[in-house]
Amino acid sequence: MKKSLRNHPALTESQFDQYLAEYVRRHRRDHSLDDDVFREFLSAITALYPPVEKDIASQIRVMQFLTERTEQFQEQQLFYLWTSYQPHFCFVKAESVKQLLSKGTKALEKNWAYDYLKPLMGTGLVTSSVEKWKPRRKLLTPCFHADVLRGFLPVFNERSRKLVEHLRQETEKEFTNIDIPVTLTALDVVYETMLGTSIGALEKNSAFYITAMNRIVKIWEYVDIIFNLTSGKEEKRQVKVIEDFTKSVIQEKKKQYLSGKKDNEKRKRKAFMDMLLELHFENQELSEEDICEEVNTFVAAGYETVSLTMSWALYLIGLYPDVQAKIHEELDRIFGSDVDRDVTESDLNDLKYLDCVLKETLRVYTVAPIIGRILQEDTNICGYTIPKGTNCFILIYSLHNDKEVFPDPEKFDPDRFLPENFAKIPEYGYIPFSAGPRNCIGQKFGLMEMKTVLSFILRNYTIESLDSRDKVLPVIQVTLHPSTHIRIRIKPRMSGLECSRASS
Repeated sequence: MKKSLRNHPALTESQFDQYLAEYVRRHRRDHSLDDDVFREFLSAITALYPPVEKDIASQIRVMQFLTERTEQFQEQQLFYLWTSYQPHFCFVKAESVKQLLSKGTKALEKNWAYDYLKPLMGTGLVTSSVEKWKPRRKLLTPCFHADVLRGFLPVFNERSRKLVEHLRQETEKEFTNIDIPVTLTALDVVYETMLGTSIGALEKNSAFYITAMNRIVKIWEYVDIIFNLTSGKEEKRQVKVIEDFTKSVIQEKKKQYLSGKKDNEKRKRKAFMDMLLELHFENQELSEEDICEEVNTFVAAGYETVSLTMSWALYLIGLYPDVQAKIHEELDRIFGSDVDRDVTESDLNDLKYLDCVLKETLRVYTVAPIIGRILQEDTNICGYTIPKGTNCFILIYSLHNDKEVFPDPEKFDPDRFLPENFAKIPEYGYIPFSAGPRNCIGQKFGLMEMKTVLSFILRNYTIESLDSRDKVLPVIQVTLHPSTHIRIRIKPRMSGLECSRASS
């Protein structure tokens, strides 16, 4: 039976009438804000977005607000937030998300939330319109084929080994902020695999890109007036530096290609940019601008999500000694006492418990907590007819904390993802990399990198997290960041085999 939005518990009659009025106004292309709507806009901004002072407490309130609304409307499976002059529908249960994302082309278009990433990413794969995305996704998919990813393993191993060496000096300290070297390592990996160039971020302790990205993803600074008066000029300067670096690498690669070094390059490991340049020269399917925006897209998305997930994973592993012991047992079984051996593709497949730990980390701390879409036509979801042009948000963080799917959701329990338990999770109930045609194209790349880096760290060290979960809170800054640095104590470890030898 079709239900009217008027009957949704989240909508009062006056709000529903206001929604219809604004819907009509939008289609008349009259976007001027009257006093009432402008006041409502300011109220929404105040409630949902932290002030320019970057107050962590305000960011935490955003999480609390969304959690409360999710709890309130579990039965309806969706709710709306009224911001500016239109409602934004939020989907919080697997069935409503399934109905939205399985509507084919009806919900493929990204909404306004992705505009904030365009200064850096342009209109690359993450931010582009459906019209541009469809052929581009088809074009780029072979760049993430298993054979290509296998070629990146030497980079993963080399950079993991350098991180282990770097952490050796941290074992003498009371604690280390593990998120910093992990982030620099992820940055080194993504530049070497995407651009084919080494920037030595970890060795130089270079935080420029991290600083730039951290400023770019603070979406509340992007209210135009505030942005232009405060930090906007600095953000634009930092984006330009990143873009100029990418363009300089493109020009150097082009010179090599045109000077006849193409055959020699074929014998070497190909970076993502090399593959894009082949498309540029051989098929004329990508312009230099296209290459630049796709490289910047994968650098930004690849480093940010991977570094955060590894940081959260190390934090949780350091909090739960029983989980860490199981990981060490698995590593000892696969690698024995060899703490320096390269990780192979076979090893990655054998690291099944570590895989469960990463999956549970992505559930507890969903690094991409919210994704946005805009409906391309009127759509019926869970009995509600939602009009064309409506902004929709999938609260993946809420999905992953659904008590009906994940009992005691606050508990960190990697066993949830053992094969027999994983099979019980409903379709669209666990989607850390999104779902449907516009899911994350680089998810296998990310998982391979994370398993390699973590296996190196945990073969060499035991770790202890120094702050409880009520002290390190998740906050939304486009991605899910910790509210403070992640402090861990690092100690060298002996493998199980070495312990046995020492005791005999």
